[in-house]
Amino acid sequence: MSLQSLPMMMTWSRVALIPIFLMLYYSPFEDARLWAGLAFMIAAITDWLDGYLARKLDSDSRLGAFLDPVADKLIVAAALIVVAAEYHDNLFVILSAVIIIMREIAVSALREWMAENNAREVVAVSNLGKIKTASQLAALTWLLYGGELWGINWGELGFPMLYFAAALTFITWVQYTRAALPELIRSAKSK
Repeated sequence: MSLQSLPMMMTWSRVALIPIFLMLYYSPFEDARLWAGLAFMIAAITDWLDGYLARKLDSDSRLGAFLDPVADKLIVAAALIVVAAEYHDNLFVILSAVIIIMREIAVSALREWMAENNAREVVAVSNLGKIKTASQLAALTWLLYGGELWGINWGELGFPMLYFAAALTFITWVQYTRAALPELIRSAKSK
């Protein structure tokens, strides 16, 4: 394995971590949720690290640019489903999960459509989008663990962070849609 292929391997590792964190989460041993949270946290770190390394090593590729957000969305969706199932009696958790999954699918489709129309930069990831991603990943890590460590109840911290992430998710969904609207209207009129 060359250093140039490391970012792509990290992207694939995020996908590979999905069944691992799921198996850990539902395992019967005492610290299973701690290990599941750690596996998810490793995946979250690789989300940032693979992009950084791809730019630093000048190993950006079209395949990597396509797979990276797909891997992110797969692992976030898996974690959201687990968290929603765990806290199925909490309406705010369910609504947050639904909003996040809906937005991820809608914005991915919007980005794909904009790319086909040579306007991908209109819906490029914003700083608010990066904060949204970081808060989602933190919230899900904390909720997957759900326990207490170093005197901090991480599960309790996870709830407000998830709601914050859902609010940012909705805001960025609106922002990306508004940014793309002129192109969408222009395309609809030209047909």
